[in-house]
Amino acid sequence: MTRDKSRIEQPKQTTRERVLDAAERLLMQGSAAFSMRELAEEARMSFATPFNQFGSKAAIMLALSARRIDTMRDQLVRATLPESAVGRVLMAVDIAAAVMLSAPAMNRSVMGAISAPSDEPGNVFSRSSAFWAEALGAGDGLASATRSMAMAALPDQLAVAFRGVLSFWTAGELSDQLLRQRARAAAAAVLLGFIGRDGRAELLVLLEAASGLKSSS
Repeated sequence: MTRDKSRIEQPKQTTRERVLDAAERLLMQGSAAFSMRELAEEARMSFATPFNQFGSKAAIMLALSARRIDTMRDQLVRATLPESAVGRVLMAVDIAAAVMLSAPAMNRSVMGAISAPSDEPGNVFSRSSAFWAEALGAGDGLASATRSMAMAALPDQLAVAFRGVLSFWTAGELSDQLLRQRARAAAAAVLLGFIGRDGRAELLVLLEAASGLKSSS
């Protein structure tokens, strides 16, 4: 019997991936308060398996957040990025916002869950910071006098700025339509202090659009 070479075999899912996929389906159905028993039933596995894989629902939500950041990074590394750090960061903002808006209700549930106090803080901050470091690249276009400081400080500060915008979006204070604009403006404000005068115009335009003000640059 000959094998149909036109069929591409998909890699087998791990148990952890099956749990996360089931959690995503429940969240997409509007079941943010799902129980671990409901999760096990959705994943078609024993009640104990999600506990054995993750330990708690909080850990599952952290893993879902990590999935979002991994998706952002995968899209970033495949994109054709500008040479300048500002252009790269703004494209990273667009990618990150698009990932969150691809399933807004589910992603709001994930953000709400990981924002709650927990004994399991996870590594969302370090993953996000690494994403923004990737976005900065070699720092082309940053002011030479403060480039070393910028490369050390900006990944964390961009992570904080984007998370801040997401927190207002998660709470419903920012609409889906405004998420990208406000995230771009937040990134612009963080970058502004590390850009020479010639590179400030684009950032100031973003801030003007978000605030309704006019700059005198």
